[in-house]
Amino acid sequence: MAGQAEKVFVPTDTELLQAQSDLWRHTLCYLTPMALRCAVDLGVPTAIHRLGGAASPSELVAALSLPTSKLPFLARLLRQLATAGVFSATDAGTYRLNPLSYLLVDGVRIDGDASQTALVRAAASRYYVEAAMGLADWFRKDFDGAVPSPFEDVHGAAIFEESMVLLDPEMDQLLHDALAAHDHMGIGPVLRQCRELFDGLESLTDCGGGDGTTARSIVEAYPHITCTVLDLPKVMDKVLPAEEGAVKYVSGDLFHVVPPAQAVLLKLVLHFWSDEECVKILAQCKKAVPPRDAGGKVIVIDIVLGSVSGPMLETQHLMDMVMLVVTRGRQRDEKDWSEIFVKAGFSGYKIVKKLGARAVIEVYP
Repeated sequence: MAGQAEKVFVPTDTELLQAQSDLWRHTLCYLTPMALRCAVDLGVPTAIHRLGGAASPSELVAALSLPTSKLPFLARLLRQLATAGVFSATDAGTYRLNPLSYLLVDGVRIDGDASQTALVRAAASRYYVEAAMGLADWFRKDFDGAVPSPFEDVHGAAIFEESMVLLDPEMDQLLHDALAAHDHMGIGPVLRQCRELFDGLESLTDCGGGDGTTARSIVEAYPHITCTVLDLPKVMDKVLPAEEGAVKYVSGDLFHVVPPAQAVLLKLVLHFWSDEECVKILAQCKKAVPPRDAGGKVIVIDIVLGSVSGPMLETQHLMDMVMLVVTRGRQRDEKDWSEIFVKAGFSGYKIVKKLGARAVIEVYP
């Protein structure tokens, strides 16, 4: 009925108090990654490791050569990080490493170089934070042509491009270190839990394989496979030798040509690119592999949005948000993946395994 007043929703006291608490948490949760970066910069995880795996705030103050006046403040920082699940708190007032903080210990290797400190420093850097703070302005702008990322809009540079080197060489190196840490972590579970991927496989090209950490892990686990690592010349120029046992290194651009092999691996590559660019990459991969009945396939390791639930689903969505803020790419759900596979000319696909927030997909020519 025209003119009828809309009924106003009135929350109960319980709902109002919960909403207030949730609002505080969402408004202030940025402090957790800042506290995490502080702990990484101070070397807290490594210090706890060197102190036998557990340490009190006073022991950490001494080990890290911090002023004794900072003891109560460090205790509060550690309490927040333990609440967030970064460390484990004990009844004795000490803090222990857990699987998360173990990944932040210098010199500890799990499935290759597992230290994730560069990832923490990059994601909590002023460049990422300032790009995110520019989101509202970015949404209001009507760009001509291709839409830049908020990161590009705020800083006038794109990550992993020459413009970033010119803007801040140290940040550019940190971004590459973070990318390597992110990409290398997790290949062990794939090799152990997805053995069917490699059964009968004789050759594989790892696109965007960087320094060959993943390829070397594959060859070590499956010596019968010969691997070719493809990456840009600026990456390959730092990799020596050009051939290392069963691993060969090739400079090139996956948009133009992919070295032929029975299988092509795209591990954490496609989320960086738009759908149109992914179709171009996949089309080159399709040219590089034999028909399906000859064992030809493309192996995609990436996030499939909605393939998990609970906190890990939020992690997937946060990974999509970071793609929105700093790149022109995105994370994709299964429907999105299916559509780009079809557009690239593939006949079918299968999600082989879900491993944490990521999935392993076989795509068939």
